[in-house]
Amino acid sequence: MPVLADTTWPSASAQSWREVIDKARDDGFNGVALIGHGGTIDGIAAIGIADAANGVPVTTRTRFEIGSMSKWVASVVVLKLVDQGRLDLDAPIGRYLPDYRADNGARLTLRRLMCHSSGLPNDVLKARQADPASRGVELPMPEAVRRYASGDLAFAPGTQWDYSQSNWILVQAIVERIGGMPYPALVDRLLVRPLGLKDSGIYSGNSAKTDGMAVGYATLTPSPQPKPNPIPGYMAMTGGFYTSAPDLLTLMNAVLSGDLLTARSRRELTTIQMPEQHYALGGRIRSAQVGGAMRELAWEDGSNGGFRMVARRVLADEHTVLTLNNASWDYQKLGDLADALLETTYVKSR
Repeated sequence: MPVLADTTWPSASAQSWREVIDKARDDGFNGVALIGHGGTIDGIAAIGIADAANGVPVTTRTRFEIGSMSKWVASVVVLKLVDQGRLDLDAPIGRYLPDYRADNGARLTLRRLMCHSSGLPNDVLKARQADPASRGVELPMPEAVRRYASGDLAFAPGTQWDYSQSNWILVQAIVERIGGMPYPALVDRLLVRPLGLKDSGIYSGNSAKTDGMAVGYATLTPSPQPKPNPIPGYMAMTGGFYTSAPDLLTLMNAVLSGDLLTARSRRELTTIQMPEQHYALGGRIRSAQVGGAMRELAWEDGSNGGFRMVARRVLADEHTVLTLNNASWDYQKLGDLADALLETTYVKSR
């Protein structure tokens, strides 16, 4: 039975927030939900079980995988290197990987890789479908690039959109070579330490081995069924970032409203590149009816194994909602919860 382990009610619209949270708890939500504005937490609730085998409850500091939102984090790392003058989003990537196949290296750019319009086929997915046992196998980065990110282009870069994980293997290879260190160390140097993040970083393999992490479950009832999905190190950019809800709010605030990036790089991060998909760099920007008006939002979601997450931030006024779940809660329900919570942040103003 899920329990309300750790909760702070917001001073404004508390009844509305409480009603939304109580309904989600009764419907089986297991995880952390947060609302805030800027870098301020207005309400946070921790519900249920982080680790059933050891009787560990979810707390507000529990660490969760964020799945594909890791690509948004990766984009921030790339843009930090752009701000340092070490990378150019529109330069041929052959400049950074001289040993990469020359034809693709002359046509591909970081921008096209990061908005999934490169034409690079999703060979890593094809390999996993052909041999599921390959899913968690570690490889040196050059070998991962050779196997999974060196295929013939399926279309001319910039002409179509295709969600290919292989794009990010190639981006990671570039970042590690130009950054001069493994990706986890770059994340620590460029994001974790400067922002004082306490519960964030990069994992590889089974995330449950990381201290403070929730375990991902297919279900918790009638009995817990763990659902791990190991991420090898060469795919850290695709889904290897973990964080807590307070840390994620700090990160999003620093990126979207603070000075972590230059104004130019922040515009790059939030400019839609592929309109039909609302896709920018590593994530989406969407306009939606929120709080009685159309508003533009950073629109993030992710999943891996038993983890599901949704993050929404209104770009103009910094209203934010985060929902992190570790028990495979229905994605539609998770999105509905995020929408309802975001609405509560506008109750007072209406």
